[in-house]
Amino acid sequence: MFKRAVPLYEDDSHSCLAFVDLVKGSGIQSNQFMIVNNKRSALIDPGGDLTFGALTIEVAKYSSLDNLDYILASHQDPDIIASLPKWLIKSPAKVITSKLWSRFLPHLVPGYLNDETGISLNKRIIGLSDKGGSIKLGNSEIIAVPAHFLHSVGNFQFFDVKSRILFSGDMGASLIEDNSAAEPVLNFKKHILNMEGFHKRYMTSNKACRLWAGVVKSLNVSMIVPQHGKPFAGEQIYEFLDWISNLECGIDLIDESFYQPQVSVFEQTA
Repeated sequence: MFKRAVPLYEDDSHSCLAFVDLVKGSGIQSNQFMIVNNKRSALIDPGGDLTFGALTIEVAKYSSLDNLDYILASHQDPDIIASLPKWLIKSPAKVITSKLWSRFLPHLVPGYLNDETGISLNKRIIGLSDKGGSIKLGNSEIIAVPAHFLHSVGNFQFFDVKSRILFSGDMGASLIEDNSAAEPVLNFKKHILNMEGFHKRYMTSNKACRLWAGVVKSLNVSMIVPQHGKPFAGEQIYEFLDWISNLECGIDLIDESFYQPQVSVFEQTA
């Protein structure tokens, strides 16, 4: 059985942790991440109700919820941030996401929390401009790296400056059926089978992928850790960046047949 927290980086004052086995039942496998610097903490893509209970228990082992400064949401999907109202109640954390989605996240929060007597969402939800920026955590910082149109029209990845880990959201995601999400990719060519269909459908175009890969190469990352499946380290990072730079996906692959509806009628079954 997995440990609940998988250490990605640790020193005397700084740690990066992954939680890879908290989703139970029929939900898609998802990773949640925590960065701690001098007892101040941030959560990246904490998920929804499927992960909230177990994640709060695990987070409390490494940092008090009172010291949770940020919830970093790469985009708006349920497996990213559907647990928003519970984190707003349980912690003082500010939620940081694209300004495009900061206007929609309040729809996740019950009305009784979103008024003069409840939580002031305009102070708790911070919308990033398209260029992203630096987020101070303790004595370190996290860089919000633009990754727009790489699954979502408003999308950020989070680069931890101390560990040089890039938390890449859906970029690099793999759909795996075994319990190996904590293990780095070892055989990239074999691993393509777990990624290709996902990236062809969820990434917008080769142009977006290629421009993103060029920026990531300049960051000299130590790991790329996606929200689903296995992380990339060492030479596997550059194999992935080269592969995604040349992948035709999204609008590269569609034609008029993509928009033609089926003529068959769906029948209700007893």
